[in-house]
Amino acid sequence: MGLTEKLQKKKEALEEEVRNRVEEFNSLIRVYLQATMAVNLGIVDFRMLPDLKLLKQKFKIPTQGRLGVAEKAYVSKLMINEYGMTESFFNEIDASAKRVCKRQQDFPNYFYLFQGFSQQLFMALASEMQWTLRLPSIFRSLIKKSTKDSIRKILTENNFKAADARRAALDVRTLKEKLNLSEDWMYQYAYPVLMISKGAKVK
Repeated sequence: MGLTEKLQKKKEALEEEVRNRVEEFNSLIRVYLQATMAVNLGIVDFRMLPDLKLLKQKFKIPTQGRLGVAEKAYVSKLMINEYGMTESFFNEIDASAKRVCKRQQDFPNYFYLFQGFSQQLFMALASEMQWTLRLPSIFRSLIKKSTKDSIRKILTENNFKAADARRAALDVRTLKEKLNLSEDWMYQYAYPVLMISKGAKVK
């Protein structure tokens, strides 16, 4: 195998590792959302809680009273330790879910709104942070500041160069209000993904 092929294989392996880490992060968010709905709405049908079911089986988490209680505690502790989340991050999810979802039938729509919010947020950030996203992870402080500044611009300004960036920003604002999530929550959610995408540790 030539040097070029070895380098290509190494690059592909690193990219696969990054994809797996991003998916792991997102799957933990999904588990927390599903666990919150299980607690709040009394959901016990695992067909509505596929990510929670996988985590519960993989780590053999026993149910504590009501389904979702132990899983919420497990995920929040893990994400605080691994990704630097704060208790307020999870408290906002709890409050958001409680406000929007009154019945079990509301859960699929909530999840759909959250996925759309996530997609539009990262689309808007990618447009705003083009040069910052190319920085190596050693510029951690600058990346943090740029992430915070970009989120604030997405939420407050209208002078976007590209039409698709403006549409994404407007969608983020609309969905943010529907989900009742704060600017700080958005930063705590986005920053770990940006660092993981650089192949770096978050903390």
